[in-house]
Amino acid sequence: MTDETAHLRGAVDLAALAAQSRRAEDGLETIDEAALQELAQRSLQTPVVIAFVSASSPQSEELARSVDEVAREAGVVSAACDVDAQPAIAEAFQIRAVPAAVALIGGRPAPLFQGAATREQLVEVMGQVVQVARQAGATGAAPASDEAPAEEPLPPLHQEAYDAIERGDLEAAEASYDKALRENPKDADARAGRAQVRLMARSRLADLGAVRAAAADAPADVDAQLAVADLDVMGGQVDDAFARLVDLVRVTAGDDRERVRARLLELFDVVGAQDARVLSARQALASALY
Repeated sequence: MTDETAHLRGAVDLAALAAQSRRAEDGLETIDEAALQELAQRSLQTPVVIAFVSASSPQSEELARSVDEVAREAGVVSAACDVDAQPAIAEAFQIRAVPAAVALIGGRPAPLFQGAATREQLVEVMGQVVQVARQAGATGAAPASDEAPAEEPLPPLHQEAYDAIERGDLEAAEASYDKALRENPKDADARAGRAQVRLMARSRLADLGAVRAAAADAPADVDAQLAVADLDVMGGQVDDAFARLVDLVRVTAGDDRERVRARLLELFDVVGAQDARVLSARQALASALY
């Protein structure tokens, strides 16, 4: 793939495999779908930046190493995704050309840039990622040195949830957030954390291609449409997910309509109450309901 190429190849080739091996030798992590789920969980506490690369684009390979270097200095987790080896991930994040970079903050994707970037630009972008992560409550960091910086302690139940996420026990994490909400129903961070954990639990074993095919084959299947909306949010296609579910509210009734409405509200919590896309979708939902 070149910088100008607008289409992603759908098969893994030998060049992609060789490039992955070379990156591993250089210490640059290249992710697959399982690793992406782990990074999404990790981003609840520490911001993550993913550089999208291709063996046929030397510029993207060079940028990935620069991203990794600057991210380490800023205390941000970094990884690379080979679009030739992982076309499903590239599709989920709507990557149409490389190089490109996307951040994961609090489990939510945020496009950063497409095309080349100087070191100075990367430093500025990384600083913005750290700032947004702090505002979102993702206050952890990947230390740039051997000594980890001091961190503000999380509330006990939030710490319990984080520890459960770290060991892969999403059910226990949800239970901790539920307890926090029983103690304080206005705990917005707990509500958002619970929504994010539920989203990860639903999506962690999903086959992207199969889910999308099922939704395309059965547009009236509520479960299929809910599943693809989850993956759209995980992949940053938030507007698509919201529009899909608002349209589904319009054509369903009874228990099915309530399920769709409840899922949409939960995804609003994942994306963030003040996000412009959420505000717009809330208006569309109100119109669909009434």
